[in-house]
Amino acid sequence: MKPRIFIAIHYMHLGGAEISLIGLLQALDPKKVDVDLFVYSHEGELMKLIPEYVNLLPEEPDWSMFEKPMKEVLKKGYFKILFARLKAKWRMTQLVKRDSAAIFGYVGEEVSKVVSDLHKYGTYDLAISFLNPHDFVKDHVLAKKKICWIHTDYTRIDIDVEQELPVWDSFDYVASISSDVTKTFLQVFPTLAPKIIEIENILSYTFVRHRAEKVENQDILNTKKPIVNLLSVGRFTQPKNYDNVPDICKRTLEILKGKGVDIRWYIIGFGGEENLICQKIAEAGMQEHVIILGKKENPYPYIKECDIYVQPSRYEGKSVTVREAQMLYKPVVVTNYPTACSQIQDGKDGVIVPLNNEGCAKGLVEFILDKQKQEHIIEYLKAHDYGNVGEVEKIYNLIY
Repeated sequence: MKPRIFIAIHYMHLGGAEISLIGLLQALDPKKVDVDLFVYSHEGELMKLIPEYVNLLPEEPDWSMFEKPMKEVLKKGYFKILFARLKAKWRMTQLVKRDSAAIFGYVGEEVSKVVSDLHKYGTYDLAISFLNPHDFVKDHVLAKKKICWIHTDYTRIDIDVEQELPVWDSFDYVASISSDVTKTFLQVFPTLAPKIIEIENILSYTFVRHRAEKVENQDILNTKKPIVNLLSVGRFTQPKNYDNVPDICKRTLEILKGKGVDIRWYIIGFGGEENLICQKIAEAGMQEHVIILGKKENPYPYIKECDIYVQPSRYEGKSVTVREAQMLYKPVVVTNYPTACSQIQDGKDGVIVPLNNEGCAKGLVEFILDKQKQEHIIEYLKAHDYGNVGEVEKIYNLIY
């Protein structure tokens, strides 16, 4: 019999972790392993990209309530889930800082106490918890070995270390997506060093290029010269720093004044900070220059058509969209967040600019005007393979 792998994730909305999961699923060989995918809530544009050979397990109604609005949980009568989430919220109020990442840990711990077991699926050779909180796979899945994933810089989020450490420690392995993510994670959880295994986000060059060729309404990008099209893709959340894009764009335009260059900065995504971003656009008077395109099921044609891809984040683990842009031979600019150097070779396959708005604007202008550097980077990207499906061998090594 082939080894059995269980993989769990919350949903399949557009996002870096979800895209990297699709990459992992596509890389796993159905001749070598049987894969069961458990999606808490069967929703999201990426559901349709789950490979046919993957066995998508049925949705468990109580698990699907994990992140649903409280009103919906109450209306559907999942009172245990409701009380568990309210208890988690109450526990959160005991902290001085109130970061969403911390509340996530408490919700995971409390809700995991009341959801149903998944023991009916038997014992797996490997169980993968792809997104935190990892309590659910820890508590409710039977497996010979278990591995959980790190996707972010843990020095930048407020968590209850005492509460989370036992969860991480219960797994046989902790998968980190880069050496810098490992470094920052171990600053918070130093005792977990023996459990760390580095597995990069798996992305297929063929998949990205194929999706980029699909016809989309990318003609919305203004190709009228001398307009330079900048593009950013990601969820509208605090780490992505899109609320500062209007001010950065305004500063960039001020520096470019008189140089015969105009810019349009497009943002693809969705999330809770959209109203804040719109407010900042209005405050900066950037309505004609910073344009929110909203959620796009397939952002790759837009990446293919832009002039420069920009990742203006406050912090990242290892950005999936940056590598996708590199696969599409796009000059990339990232801000100097702590893990930036683990992804970009400054001046070779992209450019790193200061994180503060003034420095970011100056760095953008310098790069926009340096056509020779842009061409040099494009040629470098064309000469190197940014796909890494070989990373899947690390999964097999955990089983065999």
